[in-house]
Amino acid sequence: MPVESITLGCRLNFAESETLARQAPPGDWIIVNSCAVTSEAVRQTRQAIRRAHRRRPEAKILVTGCAAELEPASFAAMPEVTQVVGNAAKLAPNVVPAGNQGHVRSFVAVQTGCDHSCTFCSIAPARGPSRSFAYADIRVAVERELARGAKEIVLTGVDITSFTGGLGPLVERLLRDIPQMQRLRLSSLDSIEIDETLFALIAGEPRLLPHFHLSLQSGDDLILKRMKRRHSRAEAVSTVERIKAVRPGATIGADLIAGFPTESEEAALNTLRLLDDCDVVAGHIFPFSPRPGTPAARMPQLERETIKARAARLRARAGERRAAWLAGQVGSVQRVLVENGGKAHTDGFAPVRFDGRNGDIVDMRITAVTDDHLAGVPA
Repeated sequence: MPVESITLGCRLNFAESETLARQAPPGDWIIVNSCAVTSEAVRQTRQAIRRAHRRRPEAKILVTGCAAELEPASFAAMPEVTQVVGNAAKLAPNVVPAGNQGHVRSFVAVQTGCDHSCTFCSIAPARGPSRSFAYADIRVAVERELARGAKEIVLTGVDITSFTGGLGPLVERLLRDIPQMQRLRLSSLDSIEIDETLFALIAGEPRLLPHFHLSLQSGDDLILKRMKRRHSRAEAVSTVERIKAVRPGATIGADLIAGFPTESEEAALNTLRLLDDCDVVAGHIFPFSPRPGTPAARMPQLERETIKARAARLRARAGERRAAWLAGQVGSVQRVLVENGGKAHTDGFAPVRFDGRNGDIVDMRITAVTDDHLAGVPA
């Protein structure tokens, strides 16, 4: 029986889960790759473990990932759990996690860990310092995923812009050395670390797809300082303006935290305005939750109702912007990659309902928006 994996959290976790399942000897095991980015993510991890046990009570459950690294004893105490393995021990140090879980888009890790100390974040202690994988190993992983049927590669990691030697030079080298790779995406970027080579590729390399997800977190300078982020509000806006100037069709996603400790109403409104100022069409909104042991957990906390209300306001505005962006594509012709189950995505990462052949790349004339998805016909 093949090993089953259940993945929570980031794209790096998905790549790791696929690698773990491939390398594990066959057996009646379920691997739960956990997330600790918020207290809600930890709660969902516990919920997933209990559901897996109810579904397959005879299976042994191994829990790994960031929540398991930070709270090993509490997970080991769960009666459903057979074994807990921390991040450091789950894969050999030189193994490049990669996988597509049967889909046409594959995630390939280029680094793991983080050298920064954002005051709200528990991922740096969970993952350790930044370590970049060797180029030769990354190239082999990409070529293997393409050979397994991947049509699109997503480079992922904890902090990919910290890749040794620069993310831009890595992308440039991969595109040069692997001509059969026709679609390349990047996962979340730290805007202050986008290097000049990467800006040049954004401008002129069509195989680098034009959706860029930025780790912005706040639109207020004082809160950014208290978060220990390394960019200012003006620098975030300037980065997006530069991307849009060299790649007019580029789309922007962003991570934003609502209700960080000490956040005033004006600071919250500055973050709300950032959605417009950075033309965000894919906002990932996180209500602040204090993570044990982090500096932000020791700061004066806002009331939970205030945090929830500010998160709801951010989500509503992000939803309005996304709806307007999708509606604006009606009548246009968009190139889409057909995925599993009648789904597809445009180059700008707009979701499309299209029941085509898995892995096909199709030019579509967009005719409507339904349920946060575009719909259309082959052009």
